[in-house]
Amino acid sequence: METGSEFSPGKLLALYPALASLAHNEIAVLCKPDAMAVIPEGAELFVERQDCRGFPLLISGTIKVVKSTPAGREMLLYRVEPGGSCVITSSCLLGHTAYTARGVAETPLRMLMLPTPLFEKLIAGNAPFRDFVFHLLADRIAELMQLVEEVAFHRLDQRLAKLLLGKSEPIHATHQTLADELGSVREIVSRLLKGFAAQGLVALGRERIDLLDRDGLKQLAGVDQHT
Repeated sequence: METGSEFSPGKLLALYPALASLAHNEIAVLCKPDAMAVIPEGAELFVERQDCRGFPLLISGTIKVVKSTPAGREMLLYRVEPGGSCVITSSCLLGHTAYTARGVAETPLRMLMLPTPLFEKLIAGNAPFRDFVFHLLADRIAELMQLVEEVAFHRLDQRLAKLLLGKSEPIHATHQTLADELGSVREIVSRLLKGFAAQGLVALGRERIDLLDRDGLKQLAGVDQHT
């Protein structure tokens, strides 16, 4: 991980207003030039059973948090974007436990790290920061419950259609990437996509998918036609 240039306190507080009550010197330490980590795409930020080193403050880029099986399959649990943070990291810090998933830089990242002692101080005595962390936890738990419901009760073709509808067009993604997001395998996703193409729902190219019939995909996914 490389270090980056100095990041102004004003920009940090614009992304993370819950830190506004920190002392000036604490903010200055967080924003000093050697505190900014510049992380390349594809780098692992943490792995299962690893101890947590602090609370990440993402400045730019996207982190994907995945759960892996012994057979090598992965399921995307959620993404972290600037202004947010990783709830698995929060739970590890709060419970003094090791990571239970893996974090990967989905794009190049710039990131600051809130040291564990400062995180614990803020959780104990800073209501805005505590509310920020617990709000993140509540939102992610709701998202994970929805993921559990989809995996348990929805067919894979429904979930794939919903996934495609939620992406910007044209969709630039490999079949393996889509399979990882769904917790499935590439061969099954490829077969479903070919079926979608045969029905005129999508057009398939090299690492590209164009949606031809959004209404048809919405009907398959069980999504309201007016959304």
